[in-house]
Amino acid sequence: MLSILWNLAAFIVALGVLITVHEFGHFWVARRCGVRVERFSIGFGKALWRRTDRQGTEFVIALIPLGGYVKMLDERVEPVLPEMRHAAFNNKTVSQRAAIIAAGPVANFIFAIFAYWLVFIIGIPSLRPVIGEITPNSIAAEAQISAGMELKAIDGIETPDWDAVRLALIGKIGDASARVSYAPFGTNQTRDVTLDLSHWQFEPDKQDPVVSLGFRPRGPQIENVLDEVQPQSAANKAGLQAGDRIVKVNGQPLLQWSEFVNLVRDNPGQPLAVEIERQGSPLSLTLIPDTKPGKAKAEGFAGVVPKIIPLPDEYKTVRQYGPFTAVAEATDKTWQLMKLTVNMLGKLITGDVKLNNLSGPISIAQGAGMSAEYGLIYFLMFLALISVNLGIINLFPLPVLGRRAPALFGG
Repeated sequence: MLSILWNLAAFIVALGVLITVHEFGHFWVARRCGVRVERFSIGFGKALWRRTDRQGTEFVIALIPLGGYVKMLDERVEPVLPEMRHAAFNNKTVSQRAAIIAAGPVANFIFAIFAYWLVFIIGIPSLRPVIGEITPNSIAAEAQISAGMELKAIDGIETPDWDAVRLALIGKIGDASARVSYAPFGTNQTRDVTLDLSHWQFEPDKQDPVVSLGFRPRGPQIENVLDEVQPQSAANKAGLQAGDRIVKVNGQPLLQWSEFVNLVRDNPGQPLAVEIERQGSPLSLTLIPDTKPGKAKAEGFAGVVPKIIPLPDEYKTVRQYGPFTAVAEATDKTWQLMKLTVNMLGKLITGDVKLNNLSGPISIAQGAGMSAEYGLIYFLMFLALISVNLGIINLFPLPVLGRRAPALFGG
């Protein structure tokens, strides 16, 4: 319940910021063009707060925070006094009307640049895209890319961290192939290989595009050694202790910790024969995982925490720039997002991308909540991403700049 409320609160804040930015773009340019703005509303429905300025514009915050609008004086909507006709939207030149209509999306793009500028000034801690493992029989395995390689670029777009890799891969949804440049970690011996994406099965709501292709990022090393055993847990009742190394489960050697997690999860209430090594001596125990509710069915739970060896510093990176360089980087990042959004919308129209590849309000709300939990940097990045999407989408239904141009602009 708390997570739902947090997601909702973050969603409302994010939507409020982006709608205000978008509508302010329309408002500011309309004022500069001499158009009388009658109302600037954030939200729809009953007004929670209102104020009228000296120029007669009513500013409103309404009950339903799912949009906003700027209402302008227009003879096609209501009668206008002769002395006020010069301030009507419909009496402005085509170029002025075009500027007013485009100002909302442009404001969103400028906001995205500003948000990324702040992000790059503060610095983004991230991980270099070094491959830890390759999933057998995956697209990456077919391309014969091996573990230990660092992904340098995808179709010529540089990938300094895993987030850049994910963004580039999302842009390849619906494509037949992708050219990947990589090199052994710590070297510049770059090689190119083509990934066959014709049979790429990717579900955005359930999968990471990196993992779905068979790449497993190099991360902290998780050993098959227990660092903690929770009191009164299934593991505690079985006799497991901190420092125990798990060697086999049901007679099968344990190669990596994820195998143990899967076995426990898939066998709630079922006995598992666990062979361990304690202070150099072998020992056999029986573990009966506790049962807890899962997404589709009941899952097993042991109550243990493995020993984790942190990733060495050479695998970590921080993208941080001075004020002037940050402007260039932020502009480039925003441009890349704009191209990606247009590309995805084009593929949606042609049928190369399914509708479920696009996030709806619920996914956006979850994204807002998660990014806010991670901190200011990630929330700013989320705002920039959604701001670009909002700007692009509002450019597409651009009305004819003649007699039918509206005097009500919504976000």
